[in-house]
Amino acid sequence: MASRKSSRGAGGSPSPGSKRETKHGGSKNGKKEGLSGSSFFTWFMVIALLGVWTSVAVVWFELVDYEEVLAKAKDFRYNLSEVLQGKLGIYDADGDGDFDVEDAKVLLGLKERSVPAQPASPESEETIQPDEKSYVESEHKNADVELEEEFQSVLHEALPSQPDADLLADDLEVIEPEPYEALVSDEYVMTVEETVSDPEAPGDSELMLEDAIEHYTEDRVPEDDNADYEPKHEKQTETEDAAGEDLEEVNEATEPDEIIEDTDKELSVESKHTEDVVATEPEQSGKSEKATEQDKTEKAKKKKKPKLLNKFDKTIKAELDAAEKLRKKGKIEEALSAFEALVNQYPQSPRARYGKAQSEDDLAEKMRSNEMLQKAITTYDEVVSLPNVPSDLIKLSLKREADRQQFLGRMRGSLLTLQKLVQLFPSDTSFKNDLGVGYLLIGDNSNAKKVYEEVLSLAPNDGFAKVHYGFILKAENKIAESIPYLKEGLESGDPGTNDGRFYFHLGDALQRMGDTEAYKWYELGYQRGHFASVWQRSLYNVKGLKAQPWWTARETGYTELVKSLEKNWKLIRDEGLAVMDKKRSLFLPEDENLREKGDWSQFTLWQQGRKNENACKSVPKTCTLLERFPEATGCRRGQIKYSIMHPGTHVWPHTGPTNCRLRMHLGLVIPKEGCRIRCAQENRTWEEGKVLIFDDSFEHEVWQDAENYRLIFIVDVWHPELTAQQRRTLPAI
Repeated sequence: MASRKSSRGAGGSPSPGSKRETKHGGSKNGKKEGLSGSSFFTWFMVIALLGVWTSVAVVWFELVDYEEVLAKAKDFRYNLSEVLQGKLGIYDADGDGDFDVEDAKVLLGLKERSVPAQPASPESEETIQPDEKSYVESEHKNADVELEEEFQSVLHEALPSQPDADLLADDLEVIEPEPYEALVSDEYVMTVEETVSDPEAPGDSELMLEDAIEHYTEDRVPEDDNADYEPKHEKQTETEDAAGEDLEEVNEATEPDEIIEDTDKELSVESKHTEDVVATEPEQSGKSEKATEQDKTEKAKKKKKPKLLNKFDKTIKAELDAAEKLRKKGKIEEALSAFEALVNQYPQSPRARYGKAQSEDDLAEKMRSNEMLQKAITTYDEVVSLPNVPSDLIKLSLKREADRQQFLGRMRGSLLTLQKLVQLFPSDTSFKNDLGVGYLLIGDNSNAKKVYEEVLSLAPNDGFAKVHYGFILKAENKIAESIPYLKEGLESGDPGTNDGRFYFHLGDALQRMGDTEAYKWYELGYQRGHFASVWQRSLYNVKGLKAQPWWTARETGYTELVKSLEKNWKLIRDEGLAVMDKKRSLFLPEDENLREKGDWSQFTLWQQGRKNENACKSVPKTCTLLERFPEATGCRRGQIKYSIMHPGTHVWPHTGPTNCRLRMHLGLVIPKEGCRIRCAQENRTWEEGKVLIFDDSFEHEVWQDAENYRLIFIVDVWHPELTAQQRRTLPAI
């Protein structure tokens, strides 16, 4: 060991002393050229100690505001990102909202361009809302959204949504809607609708005006399958398969001279995307499918981004952008003040006034105020009256104005607005389609039919026009004629066609023609989420309720009601027979087009939870008896009535409108043979003094082939699994 140390010290390796000398200023020849090692170390320790004590002092005495420093650093990052993304955002090739290495690979040809996945629409249960139409606040975009995202996107918002299923109506301030300008006919009942636009079509990176213009999809209340037409409002508030109605955003690239726009919020029509394409029948040839794809590709090429700024507005774009950012962040009051200031300063600016209308619209949602909504409607109308308004902005303004008028129940006013749109843009068939819906909403089938005939003469393959034209034909009982229009319209997959009512009516028409293909369409409707099952095809449903065709009294929990009905069946029968003998005119013929043949009449005591006082004067004991059972008299989705059916009557297979009720049949006068009812796949018969209970949201059918009339007493009750809150707040049907 000693010899090894000695050799290292005497050999070619320098000694520790020589190493320090070389490192700190010495040289191999022994001359000093700088500080000594000891003095350098001393200064190093002094400086280190000063640094430590300085740091302690800064923290202890709070000499620096670190939060402010961090905030400024964050601002710097945003600003830098904003500048870079403003310049490079147009090269975003993979749809992720920024320019990065993956985008560079695409532009260099090293990677294929990808299509951003479309977000799935969450399903929602039937929501609870007051009987009156309350204006309910929609969710706003989170205020922490990245600024660079805003600069490279066009925000697609859906129309204001109704409250979610878990939002109790008691927690909301109910706003009475303003009086309707016109009563809607019984055949076409108006409720409020909102649709959520789809994300951009695959391969299409620009916001298309046609995508922003959706058809008002509609919904009907098929009370025992009557041909009512109504917009899809109630479906929005109650159907189990409606898409989540919160504001949905679709970010798209914008041109440098384009202001960030809300396009889907202004135009409430379904986007034209392949996601909505209805699966066609297996028999459809591959050739026709290819042709359809080619047609859609050609349509996509013709689409263009809407131009919403005129020459003057481009000169104040920075001010408009600043106000719009406030609105997008949910700072509605500040945005409204900013746009009002711009309108005062630049009264000739269409875009500033349009922003004011949007802000008033948003504030109406937040405040649940119809008065504020009326201000928005007025401002939307003012936009169109200004000079040099871009045509796309006119379309957006009038479309939104018409939709908001419909929301307030002002069908006539909405119709006038839609007529103005058609006059200004006569070649745009989508506006004609909306006008047809407007006529349907006021019960004017004749003019609606003319509109759709005109659309089909201009665009023979317009699926939206076809399903609505077929719908009208079926309402006219032109069953065979309606089938090809409904079928071709659904097969087109055009926006506004993927609607449960059209599957419902196509299947029903096929059934009435004896065509078993009906169940193929029912199955397809079920697969697309419109029906709870092939047999249960009601359109106004609360999700999760127990579903079975036949029920027992014990299963319903309404045993006291059933016992009372069965105990007093003779009293109920005798009062009904007295009305038949002395006031037969009170029995009104079934008018819902449910009979293939025969004679079927009804005498109604309660309808939608409202007592018919005059009718009850004729059967006072029966009405007094029922007053004790609010599950029946308070069922705003049902009726209480006598039903008489004469020999030779056949009632088509049909379903009720909702899964929220169960139907009781009390036998009063029942022939020994020849009368039966089928619900789903099971047949049953009535007995005098006994109650049958079934869920009429399942398909059911009736035959009366006896030699004498059949008289029963019908009592609808709430589904037993509905909560007390739901029973109070579900809209009437």
